[in-house]
Amino acid sequence: IVFILHLYSTEAAVTCPDRDPELENWNPGHNEENHIEIRNGRKLLLSSSATVHSIHITDGGKLVIKDDEQPIILRTRHILIENDGELHIGSEMCPYQGNVVIILYGRADDGSQPNPYFGQKYLGVSKGGTLEIHGKKKLSWTFLNKTLHPGGMEEGGYYFERSWGHRGVIVHVIDPTTGAVVHSDRFDTYRAKEESIRLAQYLGRVVNGMILSVAVNDEGSRNLDDTARKAMTKLGSKHFLHLGFRHPWSFITVKGNPSSSVEDHIEYQGHRGSAVAKVFKLFKAENGEHFNVSSTSEWVQDVEWTEWFEKPDKVRSKDMEKLSDFKAAHPDKICRQPIDIQVMTLDGANLTAEVFYKSGHDYRFLCHGKDQTGEGCQNYRVRFLCGRSVKPKLTVTIDTNVNSTILNLVDDVSSWKPGDKLVVASTDYSMYQAEEFQVLPCRACRPTQVKIAGKATYLHTGEIIDGVDMRAEVGLLSHNIVVMGEMEGRCYEYSSKLCSFFDFDTFGGHIKIGLDFKATHIEGLELKYMGQQTMGHYPIHFHMAGDVDEKGGYNPPTYVKDVSIHHTFSRCVTVHGSNGLLVKDVVGYDALGHCFFTEDGPEERNTFDHCLGLVVKPSTLLPSDRDSRMCKLITEGAYPGYIPKPRQDCSAVSTFWIANPHNNLINCAAAGSEETGFWFVLHHVPTGPSAGMYSPGYSEHMPMGKFFNNRAHSNYRAGMIIDNGVKTTPASAKDKRPILTLISGRYSPHKDADPLKPREPAIIERFIAYKNQDHGAWLRGGDVWLDNCQFADNGIGLTLASGGTFPHDDGSKQEIKNSLFVGESGNLGTETTDNEIWGPGGLDHRGRTLPIGPDFPIRGIQFYDGPINVQNCTFRKFAALDGRHTSALAFRLNNAWQSCPNNNVTDIHFEDVPVS
Repeated sequence: IVFILHLYSTEAAVTCPDRDPELENWNPGHNEENHIEIRNGRKLLLSSSATVHSIHITDGGKLVIKDDEQPIILRTRHILIENDGELHIGSEMCPYQGNVVIILYGRADDGSQPNPYFGQKYLGVSKGGTLEIHGKKKLSWTFLNKTLHPGGMEEGGYYFERSWGHRGVIVHVIDPTTGAVVHSDRFDTYRAKEESIRLAQYLGRVVNGMILSVAVNDEGSRNLDDTARKAMTKLGSKHFLHLGFRHPWSFITVKGNPSSSVEDHIEYQGHRGSAVAKVFKLFKAENGEHFNVSSTSEWVQDVEWTEWFEKPDKVRSKDMEKLSDFKAAHPDKICRQPIDIQVMTLDGANLTAEVFYKSGHDYRFLCHGKDQTGEGCQNYRVRFLCGRSVKPKLTVTIDTNVNSTILNLVDDVSSWKPGDKLVVASTDYSMYQAEEFQVLPCRACRPTQVKIAGKATYLHTGEIIDGVDMRAEVGLLSHNIVVMGEMEGRCYEYSSKLCSFFDFDTFGGHIKIGLDFKATHIEGLELKYMGQQTMGHYPIHFHMAGDVDEKGGYNPPTYVKDVSIHHTFSRCVTVHGSNGLLVKDVVGYDALGHCFFTEDGPEERNTFDHCLGLVVKPSTLLPSDRDSRMCKLITEGAYPGYIPKPRQDCSAVSTFWIANPHNNLINCAAAGSEETGFWFVLHHVPTGPSAGMYSPGYSEHMPMGKFFNNRAHSNYRAGMIIDNGVKTTPASAKDKRPILTLISGRYSPHKDADPLKPREPAIIERFIAYKNQDHGAWLRGGDVWLDNCQFADNGIGLTLASGGTFPHDDGSKQEIKNSLFVGESGNLGTETTDNEIWGPGGLDHRGRTLPIGPDFPIRGIQFYDGPINVQNCTFRKFAALDGRHTSALAFRLNNAWQSCPNNNVTDIHFEDVPVS
């Protein structure tokens, strides 16, 4: 037994760093003037919270954070690890199970001396340093598997809805201890008096204390006798005794307690307009949680606008326009009694219509507005709002999640625990519809469910719609190891004009790993309030580290995995002059500037696998980070007389900014940027500290790495762009633009990046782009091929701008095959102020969010020049509206360039694409 225990303790010491018997306990207390030096082979175990000035680990020193039940909070200005120094929090084989927070504090203007390489407020790894952070294994992100509706969902409760064919009084008996429906029945008291007797007997058998939800659907009064009426009155009803023909009526009570009753009733004739009787009541179950019972009895009339009609040719109105004239000119197109009327001039100016009814049937109208007179309406067109036939509807809802919601998810999320924070991505045009929630305890949840506090404000799709996977991403923000910046309550100036753009402190912490580090492996980490609005200070930054995989002698290779980076002030993960890094299962949320960022152009062989980025906003750092206002006001580095052109020089902030195409993007999601999801940009020569690392033109011809199973939505400019370069020369009198502004560029991949060798196509497989306001994708250059992709609800699905015609890369082509394009899907969005554009669309002209404007011509594929090959693609639901063109296949409208006669379209399928 002694031998076994000794063997266990030895193995634990090897795999769990805090079990090392050579460690000495270290509890430095709280002193902001305490400069800590851990050197000369000293090994310390931090076992309690502490505040120090700084920590320097060097010359074989080692610091380990104890894995303890008590949380540990370490406050320090910075931690520097170098020269065989090591910092360990857990290990790959022994993940840290407790809770530890490292807080990096300090102001930019507090007088402290910045490190010339790392700056301030940092965790830095320099030559010979080791950083090992390994938190609990938790799923980083997944997808909704059921749509989350505004106000929550009925998951875990009960939902009942009936219309025609279910006439009479419908009763639900509900257990007050659980909120479960015990029994329900329908009594057709319109058809027979026997049903009325049966209703009274049924109510009499219900035991006291049970909840009763009773309502009428369609009609229930014709054979309703006094026995049933009095039985309902005894329960607490005040209106059932006098219930009339087709009157909507709803009632909720607790049997034996008439004072608990709630009731609604409305008199209605059942032939015109809508009417509703709705009640609800909150109850508390025996487990202490609340549930809400609601009942609605109604007559529903759907309405729709007619098409626009011009004044009939033969009509000569003296003073008013007659409805009968329009009915005669357009038989069967205008309803007998319109609900509303809209009039406008033929050139689009709105007019006010004054309506004069005549005998309750026909009516006339007069127009008021510019150039209108009292002699009828002039130069106008009109449309009418018509009501469809009314129909009955009864709904009963029991919401057992009154102040919470159940999310149904694709993957097992049992690693997500109560108190964890989540973010659910937008599935509409506005990225700002992403919503944060906190996980609640849920004993009844399945492994693929999680209970969250509160209700959703917006619609978050959780299904495949019209063949396109639009399921919202759900990201985990919480981990048990946290590194965060300590922030001020408001913005202060530490860089030019910062507080002109931000009203909050942006001087966060940062992690920086430099050349010749010994080992770095980061997983299970939460980063918040990190990054600074100064160059080189990002939440995670590999700076000029060279090859960080086996090629560079790192075994195991360097990685960043299972990390959340949120509410950051400068990017998410920056790869600068570094190659072979694995970035996997990382969630980047609410970030300023390009989120996943490759910087100078020479970065190659890096892999971004299953990374999620969302709500990526402008930043001041680079021209490409800036929005229009920043572009106009920040002109440092420009030549005198420079006049910014924001949409050309700047305005390119992206979730994934890829400065060299030879990197891998697999299973990633770009779920909302103020500009673009994935942007492949070209550096003709490398810039910054990477200058001279490759010959001019190398990156333009570099073959693309693997781009597979990625998705982009809720971006303003585009889901993906392959185009443009950055200016690699300083400003001059000849070109006044500052360095790194956007310029033209053209991608043409060739073997070994040699334009004299054969072309090597860039393959884009299984890419999904939906709800991007301008483009699903804009791809410029030769030999870019797409296969098995999906595009839906984009302003323009895909523009192909090939480089195969004069004067670029003769013989190359672009192609797309085996792909799906949907013009306007069943994802209608949410009508809110976040969606500025709402109007009719789709085949049924229903209200929906629109990408750009009500008259913007939606397109599936847009041809620019060519040659382009489109093969075996399906186009679905492209429908024109009055005043708006829509096309599955289109040419660029303002194209001054030539169009190639070799463009080729074969084996195309159209579904619900009416010709108009």
